[in-house]
Amino acid sequence: MKNKELAAKDLTALNAELTELLKTNFKLRMQKGTQQLTNTSQLGKTKRDIARVKTFIAQKTAQK
Repeated sequence: MKNKELAAKDLTALNAELTELLKTNFKLRMQKGTQQLTNTSQLGKTKRDIARVKTFIAQKTAQK
């Protein structure tokens, strides 16, 4: 996920993206707990994407 893509989205699209990332993060954590996750680096990438989206949401709400 690129910063340019996130900057172009509006608040509703960012919130939808955040919801999707949170669901993905939950699924990955459950896979890790049941020893089914083979690529553990996905967890870190997803967490960074969540933080990135939350940052853009905060910036967009501060501009209003």
